[in-house]
Amino acid sequence: MIRDISIVIPIYNEQDNIIQLIKEVRASLEKKINYEIIIVDDGSDDKTYEAVNKIKKINKNITIISHKKNYGQSIGLRTGIIEANSEYIVTLDGDGQNDPRDILKLIKSFDAKVNYMMVIGNRVNRIDTTAKKVASRLAFQIRKLLLKDTTPDTGCAIKVFRKKDFLQLPFFNHIHRFLPFLFNTFGGKIISIPVNHRSRSSGISKYSNFQRFLVGINDLYGVIWLRKRSVWPILKKRDKHLKSKEKK
Repeated sequence: MIRDISIVIPIYNEQDNIIQLIKEVRASLEKKINYEIIIVDDGSDDKTYEAVNKIKKINKNITIISHKKNYGQSIGLRTGIIEANSEYIVTLDGDGQNDPRDILKLIKSFDAKVNYMMVIGNRVNRIDTTAKKVASRLAFQIRKLLLKDTTPDTGCAIKVFRKKDFLQLPFFNHIHRFLPFLFNTFGGKIISIPVNHRSRSSGISKYSNFQRFLVGINDLYGVIWLRKRSVWPILKKRDKHLKSKEKK
């Protein structure tokens, strides 16, 4: 049974969204599970850091880490995951479109008897523009064709996985778009769970569809190469003292 989690939220210029999101996370989880919230400010040039730092003073389970400049979402995730105290990681976007009330539902599925390596949300009723929905469907068909990846919504930010599993993956920028594929490549079981999707309360997306397309094509060929060259060994036996050491 999962008793504690680390919630990692990378953000960039989300001063108008992040405080409400933190409040919703706390309301959803308080007295139900032990948790910490790790906010990674990825070089924001607005008042994001100041807003989080203010609420952090009255909420001791909030940590904020600030990058010197904007490195991107994947690097923000990795920074937060490295600093996490829990074995179990929950990731969310900082724009408020993920619903924190779905966290416990994903944890419950991850905590089932099947040994999943990742539980990921599936935004079955997406609140997005038509252009963005079409771009996502096209991206899914391309991934399915080239990678044999049938995860219906790899772009959904709300995920649950183990810290140690993430840190064993070969890291590269934009890895967050390919986590289900990579975990599956290395023998992990993935399950998608329907989750809520909401409109942004403020601000605009930091990426255009064209930007996603250009980056995605380049990364696709990279992960195809990675799949061919990487090996995650399956252990036949291991000494008992190694297992106990891993739990510490």
